[in-house]
Amino acid sequence: MAAKPSLPYWTIISPLAGVVLLLLSSVFQGVLFSILLAAALFVVVLAAVHHAELIAHKVGEPYGTLLLAVSITIIEVSIIVSLMIAGGPAASNYARDTVFSAIMIILTGIIGLCLVTGGIKFKEQSFIRQGTNAALVVLVAIITLSLILPNYTTTVAGPYYSKGQLIFVSIVSLVLYGSFIAVQTGRHRNYFLDTLNKEVVTEPTTKLSAQRSGLSLVLLLISLLAVVLMAKKLSPDIENFVVAIGAPQSLVGVIVALVILLPEGLAAFRAAQKNRLQTSLNLSLGSALASIGLTIPAVAIVSIINGFPITLGIDGKSTLLVILSLFSITISFGTGRTNVLQGIVLLVLFAAYLFLTIVP
Repeated sequence: MAAKPSLPYWTIISPLAGVVLLLLSSVFQGVLFSILLAAALFVVVLAAVHHAELIAHKVGEPYGTLLLAVSITIIEVSIIVSLMIAGGPAASNYARDTVFSAIMIILTGIIGLCLVTGGIKFKEQSFIRQGTNAALVVLVAIITLSLILPNYTTTVAGPYYSKGQLIFVSIVSLVLYGSFIAVQTGRHRNYFLDTLNKEVVTEPTTKLSAQRSGLSLVLLLISLLAVVLMAKKLSPDIENFVVAIGAPQSLVGVIVALVILLPEGLAAFRAAQKNRLQTSLNLSLGSALASIGLTIPAVAIVSIINGFPITLGIDGKSTLLVILSLFSITISFGTGRTNVLQGIVLLVLFAAYLFLTIVP
């Protein structure tokens, strides 16, 4: 009798089908093809999450969540950089808007949904405060230096940094992010392990061979690349929809960021459903750190090489929202246990962010 394959066939076929649809998108146009592409996108997202969970099971935590967060962030940064190079000075605020949208979606939307899901199902969930606090303190520092401080420097009028300031902030961002990774995977790895929950909901998994693990890794990278490229391809349709309903142009960046973050968000949500809140937080906060910690240095290099400025400072409304979100999360995570109320608060902040984006 043939052995049952470790990888379901649909998780192998769907990423490849997504790539084929992307290639065909230059030939086929229209509403029906856009709907087909959107449907394929969600299936590819599910495949990406499946492969990410298999790899995480193979390599252990926190390496599995780190791999998913860094992989999709590198692909996201590549798309941002390519769009900046193609758009020139007119695209100077693209990186800022994308990074800010991703941070707000993660901090309020994804984490809020995970806390509500876990709170409803398990009443309370536990996590290791040292690991969460380490991620938050680095995130607060990078957000302040990258998105808020540019409004208050005097060498160049805000919301810009001078060339020297941009180089300094880029180096600092890499140092902070690199230091966090070193702590997470080395010196204090135990801060990020899900060891507090004695009753973790698990699913039976088949052990993967080295060959099939390698295949799963390749399919994960293909899936993530397909997700980001599909989001980019669908962005004109999203833009037309936003214009049709009379919403501000900034809503396009929010919708595209939501699509790009689908694999990470779904993986974090599924972990919360299995009472693995530590894994959810590792993935969510790690994604936020990777998004800003890798994007700022990358766009700084593009700005310096091409000789055009990049807009980094966010406006007053956005500053208040991100500060309120960080403050609420810090208080919520102060006890090492969460319930549904903290999740509801974060989701309300997420709703406020979306509403004020549409009705500024």
